[in-house]
Amino acid sequence: MRLHCLLPAALIVLLVAPSARAANAGLSWLDWDAGLQQARQRQRPVLVDVYTQWCGWCKRMDRDVYSRDDVREYLSQKFVTVKLDAEAPDEARYAGKAYTSRTLAAYFRITGYPTTLFLKSDGTHLVSVPGYVDGEKFLLLLRYIGDGHLDRGVAWEEFRAKQKK
Repeated sequence: MRLHCLLPAALIVLLVAPSARAANAGLSWLDWDAGLQQARQRQRPVLVDVYTQWCGWCKRMDRDVYSRDDVREYLSQKFVTVKLDAEAPDEARYAGKAYTSRTLAAYFRITGYPTTLFLKSDGTHLVSVPGYVDGEKFLLLLRYIGDGHLDRGVAWEEFRAKQKK
């Protein structure tokens, strides 16, 4: 009898408990081809989260950085967001050539995970940021690229110094 009473309560806890996937629900993660197409249409830069299934730091980025309200809001307003599994055989096209997600990661010389790629709206590579980046620094990086400071030739160090004032 008690088991019947506990089961509904356990289900409610499981349904309500936050998870990294639920925390990222505010972001629209696209695959490579759909993301680049949307970026061209919307004239927005692309953030590509390059990850692997086994990567603990990738999961931490999802849990601690991409789940932040300020990061999700800024990404939703300024970027097209793409997830790329660096070990997947999924097909992807770039610069008129066919790749897999795996060979695309190799094309961008990604050897560690996570790596965040930033692309212009036309797909031109801007910069690769290897490794885990904490939320505050990541948001600063998003503003540096999303607000066009990189495009205008402002040095990262100069931008960071102005933000601290």
